Amino acid sequence: MMKKLFTLLTAALLACLLTAVSFAAPSPEKIDKQRAEIDTLSVQALNNLYAKIPSSKNVIKNCYAYATLSNTGMKLGLLGDAHGRGLAVNNATGEKVYMRMKEMGVGIGLGIKEYDLIFVIGTEKAWKSFISGDIKFASSADASASDGKVGGAIDGATIAGNGIWVYQMTKKGLALEASIKGTKIYADKKLNKR
Repeated sequence: MMKKLFTLLTAALLACLLTAVSFAAPSPEKIDKQRAEIDTLSVQALNNLYAKIPSSKNVIKNCYAYATLSNTGMKLGLLGDAHGRGLAVNNATGEKVYMRMKEMGVGIGLGIKEYDLIFVIGTEKAWKSFISGDIKFASSADASASDGKVGGAIDGATIAGNGIWVYQMTKKGLALEASIKGTKIYADKKLNKR
């Protein structure tokens, strides 16, 4: 009886240890590799944007901050899902924050698409809201593509929220109409640990 109990307890302890190992934090090497992949995706997204809308290069260079998110969206029948990862860069302070995106949607469709979202962030308040995951995206009815400073529009971008505009590009570089209502963007805790 004791031998059977000992064997059972040993098996349970082994199962717990294996579970703990599977949920352990990724190694520093794996984190560095993921950061490097996101950095590369960010550069590619910006280069695609600059090729399609040349004026966007000055917009990105002169804005308070910007973010790029590379996403994969899938729609099967009535249900849809999109997820992505990216990088937010504060031009004013040099801060970099690795980001995640999740979207669940409902609507008729079928297919998979890959696309990039490039956000132009105009103010410190908008930056803090964006990286904290508290951004409230505007509906198209709320859109007025003014930069809030001189009243100019940002060519090719749509308003995403207060002080934030977004460009949406397919992997082939074609601009799409951005539809990001119901999207959750938040900082990636694992990748932002130093």
